[in-house]
Amino acid sequence: MADVEASVRDLVERGSDCTERALAQMDLRRRINLLIGEWKAAGGSDVLPDVRDRVRLRSAKTGNPVRATGPR
Repeated sequence: MADVEASVRDLVERGSDCTERALAQMDLRRRINLLIGEWKAAGGSDVLPDVRDRVRLRSAKTGNPVRATGPR
């Protein structure tokens, strides 16, 4: 998903047509929303981790400290 978002930003910055990539990005977001809806319908009630949480968990497993990059 991050790759698609970066490619859309790159195309916009260059003044190129980003319609196809932007539609792909919206489709990915729609799919994620559907998956979250299915998860919640199946009884999921935990708070889903965001990217920062995932990075923090990964570095805790490897023992590498995570440096803060700014305010949250």
